[in-house]
Amino acid sequence: MTGADVVFALLGVVCLAAAVLVVTSPNVIHAALWLVVCFGALAGCYLVLTAEFVAWVQVLIYIGAIVVLMLFGAMLTRAPIGPQPAGGAGGLDSGNRPLAALAGLATTGVLGTLVISAFRGAYVDIHHTAVGDGRVIGAAVFRFFVLPFEIASVLLLAALVGAIVLTRREVSDAEQADRA
Repeated sequence: MTGADVVFALLGVVCLAAAVLVVTSPNVIHAALWLVVCFGALAGCYLVLTAEFVAWVQVLIYIGAIVVLMLFGAMLTRAPIGPQPAGGAGGLDSGNRPLAALAGLATTGVLGTLVISAFRGAYVDIHHTAVGDGRVIGAAVFRFFVLPFEIASVLLLAALVGAIVLTRREVSDAEQADRA
């Protein structure tokens, strides 16, 4: 076992532990910060695999944009970010945790089956492929994956507009009269 294998395994453990803390944290802000740790460890895994371009895309897009968007949405909506009192008004626990766990396991099984069946015979010829070369990845993204890339950007824009719409408050007649 080489040093790169040890670093990769340690980063994988950090990524897995942070991912568990993301979904078990009762505070939304803390969950977003654990997501930063998870994405950072994943970027480190990409660096160990000599995929520098993918690592920097991970840092710039996921840490720099997605997590910031999540924090921005949480702060704009003024949603409760911490644990709520049990049985009190505004409680967020609907009691559907077993059903959610079952749905998560079913989704994992379906996606795992699809990925395994889709890539069963696929391999990478490392002797004829430039490992870590951004040109190959860039050509693939902008030649074959332009539509999913654009759909993701529209989805992020819709999430941002949705956060703004949710934070708008109704202006009463008295406030409109005061402004005039």
